[in-house]
Amino acid sequence: MATTTPTSRARTAARWLLGGALVFAGTSHLSFARKPFTGQVPPWATEHSPFSEDDVVLMSGVAEIALGTALVALPKEQRRVGVLVAAFFAAIFPGNISQLTQHRDSLGLDSDRKRAVRLVGQPLLIAWALWSTRRPRT
Repeated sequence: MATTTPTSRARTAARWLLGGALVFAGTSHLSFARKPFTGQVPPWATEHSPFSEDDVVLMSGVAEIALGTALVALPKEQRRVGVLVAAFFAAIFPGNISQLTQHRDSLGLDSDRKRAVRLVGQPLLIAWALWSTRRPRT
């Protein structure tokens, strides 16, 4: 039976970097990039909802700050947090697809090529969240 060892330095650094990136992104949702982020909210996300595009941006910003903080502050729960972060990235992926298919410009994504390249990045973020929070087996 395999035993677990402490997380490697590379995984720890990757987890902290992802946590910092999430806190930064969440903070930008709540402040200087709040308006541009509304362009990334798909119309169907608010169509039959009591929430506005701005509400969705604010809620996702709070979620990103909480998830980023948890990645750094809860090392004993890192695997669970990693799964939550990956699930969050998966949950927002349909919005990224919507931005591409509806040709919505936002945050410098002003061409279908740029929006398509971003789609490739989302699975990489999911993999990063899972890899950086997995304890290597020996």
